[in-house]
Amino acid sequence: MALRYRITKRTNSIGNKTPQYIMQAIAKNTIDLDRLSTAISNECSLHKVDVQAVLIALGIKLEDYLQQGHNVDLGTVGKFKMGFQCKAELDPAMLSPKRSIKKFHINYQPSLKLKRVLKSGITVYKEGSKSRG
Repeated sequence: MALRYRITKRTNSIGNKTPQYIMQAIAKNTIDLDRLSTAISNECSLHKVDVQAVLIALGIKLEDYLQQGHNVDLGTVGKFKMGFQCKAELDPAMLSPKRSIKKFHINYQPSLKLKRVLKSGITVYKEGSKSRG
């Protein structure tokens, strides 16, 4: 399989105003829980409903453990941890969670296996081209 891309024109509004072009990855579509459960159940002895129950429970537990401050390591999938953006202050006494934290986010670190796949390169093709790698 190959990853599709398009060429997009970008203008830097801060410095050099000369337009530049970038290659931008394009997602084909979104794989939902139902489709993922079906695909996994076709490759093992579990029924689609059982796989779906495990994936739903995984989502619930992932959220729970991250909110408790744990890192969650899902083996070949990768690691997840909670993070946040914080406003800087000159005096540490001025820092408080309510005033200083702007927003929370999830940090994801791919597994070594996924990193090796990324490092070895992914086949890509230009949007609209006949070649699909």
